[in-house]
Amino acid sequence: MYLPAHKCPPGAEQKGFTLVEIAIALVVIGLLLGAIFKGEELITQARVKNVIADFSNVSVAFHGYYDRYGALPGDDSSAAVRWAAPTAATSGNGDGQVAGTYNNGNAPCVAGVESCSWWDHLRRAGFISGSGATLPRNVVGGLVGVQSGDGTAPTYGPVLGGPGGAGGFTVLIHCSANLPEKIATAVDVQLDDGARSSGTVRGMLQAAPNPPIAVDATDAAVGGAGSYVETGTNVYTVCRAMQAP
Repeated sequence: MYLPAHKCPPGAEQKGFTLVEIAIALVVIGLLLGAIFKGEELITQARVKNVIADFSNVSVAFHGYYDRYGALPGDDSSAAVRWAAPTAATSGNGDGQVAGTYNNGNAPCVAGVESCSWWDHLRRAGFISGSGATLPRNVVGGLVGVQSGDGTAPTYGPVLGGPGGAGGFTVLIHCSANLPEKIATAVDVQLDDGARSSGTVRGMLQAAPNPPIAVDATDAAVGGAGSYVETGTNVYTVCRAMQAP
């Protein structure tokens, strides 16, 4: 017995998706993608606020310390007398600058380096949480630290300036490393002029994590002159100048 040509054997029927079902599926996919992208943007904005809060909080702690003791944390020559027990603090040389680099050369911090003692002094004074001279990290895991100019006593040459360091920072700077391009851009825009190589907030393109601060911010090796460039992969160290009261 033969079945009519337009019929299939029982159990062999094939059903496809209707246009309505396909439209609903596409709407759902669109909503999910929108939620993912929105979630990523919210995460980025939260990280921007966290980095800006770090800059603000450290500045407040620094000024509070200076107002109380009349010295820079790390450089404070009376620290060992003030905090003699249970473990003595390490005094600085009192020259009004903070020797050493923000990343301590990517080596473990020791109290004898003023840029490390900076954090120990602020913690002992109760201006920031924690204990010891360990360098803090930002929300993306980059090192956070301070240095005066290039960190080299007694001259403290300029950094993040033009050719040869012209116009660069010789004052105390607070740096935050490993910042993705979108975060670095937003931080500079919200704290300063948005230009990578000018103003009180400046940035340098990283070739490796937690890099030393460049002397010439206009050098092609650290991004050249101008703005932050968003390629999807660029990472920056951003530094902000801090002045003593």
